[in-house]
Amino acid sequence: MSENEVHVVEAVADGRPSAPEGEADTEAGGRGRARVGRRFVVLGVLLLLFVLPWWTLFAAGADWPFPVVLAGSVLFGAFLVAFPVLMARGHGGVRLDWAARVADTTLGVVWVLFAWSVLGALLRLVLIASGAGGRDGARVVAVAVAVIAAALLAWGHYEAMRVPRVKRVDITLPRLGRGLDGTRVVVLADTHYGPIDRARWSARVTEAVNTLDADVVCHAGDIADGTAEQRREQSAPLGAIRSRLAKVYVTGNHEYYGEAQGWLDRMAELGWEPLHNRHLVVERGGDRLVLAGVDDVTAASSGLAGHHANLDGALTGADPELPVLLVAHQPKYVAEAAGAGIDLQISGHTHGGQIWPFNYLVRIDQPVVHGLSRHGERTQLYTSRGAGFWGPPFRVFAPSEITLLTLRAA
Repeated sequence: MSENEVHVVEAVADGRPSAPEGEADTEAGGRGRARVGRRFVVLGVLLLLFVLPWWTLFAAGADWPFPVVLAGSVLFGAFLVAFPVLMARGHGGVRLDWAARVADTTLGVVWVLFAWSVLGALLRLVLIASGAGGRDGARVVAVAVAVIAAALLAWGHYEAMRVPRVKRVDITLPRLGRGLDGTRVVVLADTHYGPIDRARWSARVTEAVNTLDADVVCHAGDIADGTAEQRREQSAPLGAIRSRLAKVYVTGNHEYYGEAQGWLDRMAELGWEPLHNRHLVVERGGDRLVLAGVDDVTAASSGLAGHHANLDGALTGADPELPVLLVAHQPKYVAEAAGAGIDLQISGHTHGGQIWPFNYLVRIDQPVVHGLSRHGERTQLYTSRGAGFWGPPFRVFAPSEITLLTLRAA
């Protein structure tokens, strides 16, 4: 097979139209340069994340004894070299849970150290300006960064692993019928069953949900990292969740890294209604409410047949006079929801930022990081911080939640 034919085959495999001979070489060269560019960006970010904390703790003029500097340098260097390998082994094709646990924990630790090293650098500038920027000032900054980071990581790990607290919010929907006033909607999102076995945590979350006397329970996606078979034991307690009217589920972006259709089937097996671009109608006190759901916005690029966010399809056959509660994993889908006159969208995805100050980066991609917001004349959006965590087993200034939404008629 010629080199040009290889390029054509790669184009077809990627779902792209094959380029004519000559153009294929140019196209492949462009992709190669893009890959190299991305690798340099990733390498640059990794170096920054590891080197700045190392510099702050050991090399910024603190003049620690040589054995201290050597030990710290070896530790940071070893984790810098091992980190990409562990990430690839843990989250790549092999999916070794132990490697994922070590890599994810490393990422959380180095992110917290990096964030507080930036603040430490600012403090160091203040000390230098005030004439206290010598060895003692550098040591004060290094010790402060280390102590604060250690305290936040210990607290953040506790926050990530505990059963979420219940957050209670009343939402008034002007089109809601009087018979539905007081409807209790419990929201779960981002359970992220994954490399850390949290089957017991899952059972305790189920117990917490069942104390809330729900009419409707919604799981807003990112149920797990891994396939339904891999996380079968962790997801099993979801089958014991109770509700009077409905239990509904939509896919999040992480389902499309681990066999989304398998998760739709698994949730149906556990007694949930997968809202795969569809709706159902619930009734209470003689009034009706449409519960609709769409696939995650990343579904279309997954290559999985029949998976894409399709609000028109989800509402096909629904009475336009009825109020609509839409479950869509990502808050940014609210632009489509508002355009369609949806009454309330429920989302997750953001984790509230999970580890401060990552919430500011999340805000670049999403219109809301957490809480209740209004979009357009009719549409409201509730964004949950989520029940679990992705990757690093830490939550810093972004507490997890199980949400109890009480719907109120105007």
